[in-house]
Amino acid sequence: MTLLELERVTKRYRRGCLELTALREVSLEVHPAEVVAVWGLEGSGRTTLLRIAAAIEAPDRGEVRFRGRTLAAGESPIARGIAYCQPRFRGIEGEPVLDQLIAAQLALGIRPSGAREHAWAALERTCAQRCERRRPFELDPAQATRVSVARALVQQPSLLLIDEPTRGVDLLERDGILELLHALSREGLAVLMSAQKGTAVLGADRVLSLSDGALHGHGSPEFADVVRLPQRARA
Repeated sequence: MTLLELERVTKRYRRGCLELTALREVSLEVHPAEVVAVWGLEGSGRTTLLRIAAAIEAPDRGEVRFRGRTLAAGESPIARGIAYCQPRFRGIEGEPVLDQLIAAQLALGIRPSGAREHAWAALERTCAQRCERRRPFELDPAQATRVSVARALVQQPSLLLIDEPTRGVDLLERDGILELLHALSREGLAVLMSAQKGTAVLGADRVLSLSDGALHGHGSPEFADVVRLPQRARA
């Protein structure tokens, strides 16, 4: 069964007298409990693809369907089961993380008792419970990513769209972030993520590449980061 489907999607932007093509006849399917990684260099159109999949932007041509129903740009996809996740938690600076996760649910009509329970469970699930009383500016990149995923989980989505989840995250924390996303997929959540570094696509069910607005099928990034470990001093 197909959860998300992009069919021949094209998106262009105007910059003065120039016209830039971000996506060119892109077709993509995401199935339940699947992790799909879209790899590409800066400016390749990865973020545009996710924003269109989340109905934040409208394609110039083509169609986006979720569970067989066409998504219209501007409508909230939350009720349909889609959560768009920025890699950094950008909430209200003065409010603690837990309160912000609760407030996000109250805006959707969830009762306060249930909102608190869901918020705490999401923080526990993402191993971010120690961040409950911290403010956004007090979070390091790994914590901010985990809290951002927790905020998405309180919406109880079927599909998580996440843009560069390991960007800026310390090397020792990256594997934990990726394992979290894969663990969520094993629990039934579909994940569509973007990546600029080759190491960020490890373990994905499918890896696609995006260049010049065109999406290319299965394959691994041509280049991956090589991390040189320090050598042990000889006696």
